[in-house]
Amino acid sequence: MRIGELAERAGVSTRTLRYYESRGLLPARRAVNGYRVYDEEDLCLVTQIRALQEFGFGLDETRPFVECLQAGYPSGDSCPASLDGYRQKIAELDALIGQLQSVRDQVNTQLVRAEAELPGGPEPRCEMRG
Repeated sequence: MRIGELAERAGVSTRTLRYYESRGLLPARRAVNGYRVYDEEDLCLVTQIRALQEFGFGLDETRPFVECLQAGYPSGDSCPASLDGYRQKIAELDALIGQLQSVRDQVNTQLVRAEAELPGGPEPRCEMRG
C-alpha cells in the first residue's frame, strides 16, 4: 500500500508517517517508481506506536515495542525490553500520582485553614434586592 492508504487506515497523517520513518520506527521502502510502499506489518507498527502514545509513552519509549514487532513477535509487548518499558511507565505514573496527591493535600489544607478563619462562615456572593 502507498503512504496515503497507510495513513488513512492507521488514522494518522502522511506527515506523521514520514516522521516515524525519519526516526527509524517505520521502514523506508520504495517501489521502482519511487513511491513509499508499506504492508500490513507496517500498519501493525503504526497502530502499536499510536496506542502507546495514547497511554502517554513518548516516541522514543515506543522503540522496544517496535523492535519486538520487527523481530517477528506476534505483539509489541512480547519481549523483555517491552515489559521493562511498561514497568518504567508505571513507575513514572506512580511518581506523578504521588506528586498530584501531595499538591491536592496542600490545597485542601489551605481550604480548611481559610474556612476556619472566616467569621461566621462564608459571606454571600451576591444579594437579592427587592
